Amino acid sequence: MTDNHQNTAVGEEEIDLQAVHAELVTLEKEIETARDKHNAFLKELGLPPLL
Repeated sequence: MTDNHQNTAVGEEEIDLQAVHAELVTLEKEIETARDKHNAFLKELGLPPLL
């Protein structure tokens, strides 16, 4: 019995993990800054802060 199967799988795109990590770190900092600003407004209104 012979196997005439041909592999037609498409290779996956490589991911630059360092670049993705750096972007996630930047986004986390931006989220923290936005949350702090939002919490300042909530405090002015006498409302509880976001966690």
